[in-house]
Amino acid sequence: MTVQRNGEAGEGRRGPLPPSPRAFPEAFPEAFPEVPLPRVVPGRAVERGAVERAVAREGPRLDKVSLVIPAMNEATNIAWVLGHVPSCIDEVVLVDGHSRDATVMIAQTVRPDIHVVEQVGTGKGDALREGFLAATGDHIVMIDADGSMAPDEIPHFLHFLDNGYDFVKGSRFMGGGGSRDITRLRRSGNRVLVGMVNRMHDTVLTDLCYGYVAFHRRCLPYLDLSRPGFEVETSLTISALRAGFRIAEVPSLEMPRRHGHSNLHVVRDGTRVLRTLLREHDRGPSGRAVQQLRRLVHERAEHRDRASVATAPDPVGP
Repeated sequence: MTVQRNGEAGEGRRGPLPPSPRAFPEAFPEAFPEVPLPRVVPGRAVERGAVERAVAREGPRLDKVSLVIPAMNEATNIAWVLGHVPSCIDEVVLVDGHSRDATVMIAQTVRPDIHVVEQVGTGKGDALREGFLAATGDHIVMIDADGSMAPDEIPHFLHFLDNGYDFVKGSRFMGGGGSRDITRLRRSGNRVLVGMVNRMHDTVLTDLCYGYVAFHRRCLPYLDLSRPGFEVETSLTISALRAGFRIAEVPSLEMPRRHGHSNLHVVRDGTRVLRTLLREHDRGPSGRAVQQLRRLVHERAEHRDRASVATAPDPVGP
């Protein structure tokens, strides 16, 4: 486990910060009530066995836990995922992204109490947003529907939420974690991107592009879910860092998806993640330089568009 420093040494930024106007405007029409952020302690590593022993010592849960699973054409995988959901989960929200197979029917057969949400838009970011809005739990956990994330790791995430942390994310690149699916290109890309985040936000993350995340419901107004695609996972972490949340990483083992082909495109989605990082970087000299460069690029693009419209021939003609 790694504890992230946010703000000054040994202390997190004090809230409340204003909720993002892009996140859940219909669900939070009024200002978010003040929630004091806990103190942040220096980072340290904890063996996975110690986490498991601590989880085993905990008594019955009092907080309701919701599990959000975005799915599209995962009929061959969803039964395995739902069959391994631990008993600590009180509510399962399946967001169906216009599946053309029997994903929903199989999910309802395996788990009759499942709450199915029909996605209106497209993309993983849009699906998560709708799932979070539909979830009613005090704690919210998100995992993928392809079987690459083990549901039996969920109690490790909840352990840290129950012990003072606001936002808990899985890591494949810390002690006790790993991946049986990642390619050399993806590993190199993650190393570059997480290095950028650590420099930009003065933190010590080990993984960035991994969507196994849990957080308190009270964090929702601070999380930016405006990104439509896979880059939403990065956007969640960046907005949690900017809000000064107390963040923990826990080791997680990523497995190959059980059946079918992934919807992830390394170059396309990696580019989107990079653009998300640069879009959100606005602090310090480097942040101001990045934003100035972005404005210059956008201004030139708008100038080219106006020039092309002005020189285009009249479609109607004489």
